[in-house]
Amino acid sequence: MKSPLIAIVLGSDSDLPLIKSGIESLKSFNISYEVRILSAHRCPDEVRKFARSASKRGIKAIIACAGMAAHLPGVIASFTIVPVIGVPLPSKMLKGVDSLASILQMPAGIPVATMSIGEPGVRNGILFALEIIALNNERVKRQLIKHKDNLRRKVLEKDEKVATIFS
Repeated sequence: MKSPLIAIVLGSDSDLPLIKSGIESLKSFNISYEVRILSAHRCPDEVRKFARSASKRGIKAIIACAGMAAHLPGVIASFTIVPVIGVPLPSKMLKGVDSLASILQMPAGIPVATMSIGEPGVRNGILFALEIIALNNERVKRQLIKHKDNLRRKVLEKDEKVATIFS
């Protein structure tokens, strides 16, 4: 198996269902990836070891998904220069708004790109990671262009359909 280009890190295995559609996107782009369960609070030494080794292992982007206090993306970013994409996950009490605020409010000097809450954020995080890879990978660049063209085409088909309904 190829060395992973993208790492997806979750704070808990209960979050695995939220990344399923994102994993399908990675497979459709034929991109190697790894999925890890690491907690900034419960196993900080392992998080540090993971983050510090990411660049040497060829990881080009890290998607860190976390709920509640959501420190995982920021902690990872503090130990690596690999771009970190934070995805806030919904919690029962505050529906992910707490996670969103936590990931957004990084101190100057420790950047974390922040996506929307939940599954849409995971999917956009993966597309954002693919865009990072596309900077130096023509195959991925062509696939992303085709992906965006497909999105555009689907909207125009719906536009044409609705125009016939209301004309």
